[in-house]
Amino acid sequence: MSGDAAALWPRVAEGLRRDLGARTFDHWLKPVRFADYCTLSAVVTLETASRFSANWINDRFGERLLLAWRQYLPAVRSVTVRGGAAASDRAATLATAPLPAFDATPVPAVQTVPSPFDARLCFDRFVVARSNILAANAARRMAMAEAPQFNPLYLCSGTGQGKTHLLHAIAQAYAAIRPTANIILMSAEKFMLEFVGAMRGGDMMAFKARLRAADLLLLDDLQFVIGKNSTQEELLHTIDDLMCSGKRLVVTADRPPAMLDGVEARLLSRLSGGLVADIEAPEDDLRERIIRQRLAAMPMVAVPDDVVAYLVRHFTRNIRELEGALNKLLAYAALTGVDVDLALAEDRLAENVRSARPRITIDEIQRAVCAHYRLDKAEMASKRRVRAIARPRQVAMYLAKELTPRSYPEIGRRFGGRDHSTVIHAVRTVEALRVTDSELDAEIAAIRRSLNN
Repeated sequence: MSGDAAALWPRVAEGLRRDLGARTFDHWLKPVRFADYCTLSAVVTLETASRFSANWINDRFGERLLLAWRQYLPAVRSVTVRGGAAASDRAATLATAPLPAFDATPVPAVQTVPSPFDARLCFDRFVVARSNILAANAARRMAMAEAPQFNPLYLCSGTGQGKTHLLHAIAQAYAAIRPTANIILMSAEKFMLEFVGAMRGGDMMAFKARLRAADLLLLDDLQFVIGKNSTQEELLHTIDDLMCSGKRLVVTADRPPAMLDGVEARLLSRLSGGLVADIEAPEDDLRERIIRQRLAAMPMVAVPDDVVAYLVRHFTRNIRELEGALNKLLAYAALTGVDVDLALAEDRLAENVRSARPRITIDEIQRAVCAHYRLDKAEMASKRRVRAIARPRQVAMYLAKELTPRSYPEIGRRFGGRDHSTVIHAVRTVEALRVTDSELDAEIAAIRRSLNN
């Protein structure tokens, strides 16, 4: 049986290379060899040259190795990689063993350290459709050798729509054409934490010098610097320095620059000065093509068309939820040995479907309240305090706290820049009135029903 398992290793390895990307696979998993398969314990043992590599592979790829083996040998219970002396004893034998047969696609030279960019998040794996074509094409332009026509590039969308994917794709494509380029990819939150740490440690000069030496700076989730004035000031100076030096800048956020409440006007002006590319919610065709692309990398997994249609129909909000649901379904099937069918999808993904239903936004709440009370939406942010306007505004604030994950300060900013204490007062007032005022309670229930519909 061990001989049969050994014959499967080239096929398992080839699938891993497709899933993980050539660079990651060649650096860590290509030197791995099959050692043994114990039919009693159902444990596959692999070997590599060093204990360090073995430990790193077990920690980083252990679960992925198990899933890959179970596609061909469902009885496998665990996979372990050993290194060092055990592997050295077999060095002579392994040196003559044939490597798995891979296609001849050229790959970049193996680096001495792992790449900081996720090899799976490349342009080849980014599925383009009407909803994201502007952002995708602008990202490719930013990664070309020629100076970009629009700089900075600002990518905006809700969570899980592909912004971070494009950041990693830009970084890797630019590194491929300019291997010596200084590329920095970080979240805005990390920028803020490093900035605060440099201030407290008296190391601001080094912090400034490192960022401004970047040939390409990519900042993810800019919305997290909202309200942080000192961080915004430093970010503004960094952007000015990069732009004056002809460097490249890509920024992502969950909303357009004009909707970033609490961000300094000068910073908003810089961010809007290049190209603002919006990524819309994925259409049905895009979601189906993404599922088909993922399944094409796993030819041994049979997923019926009705299951694909089920995923497309229920996971409409973002790509991350769609891929998470697909991964959960495939992992369950692989770990239990059951076939993937519609009944399994409906059973195992019921909770995912409930959580994937579109979330209500503050803007939607304001529109619903204004429609119910026949008000202009501008009144939600106005300073007028007459009862006919103030009470609906309080109801909207109450519903915003009840139905969205936004904090009191965030809600206040969406209602004309009001203080968080005003929102707290509105919420408490409406909560108390719902107990004593049946008419108001019925009105709020009617507004909630309109939002859910």
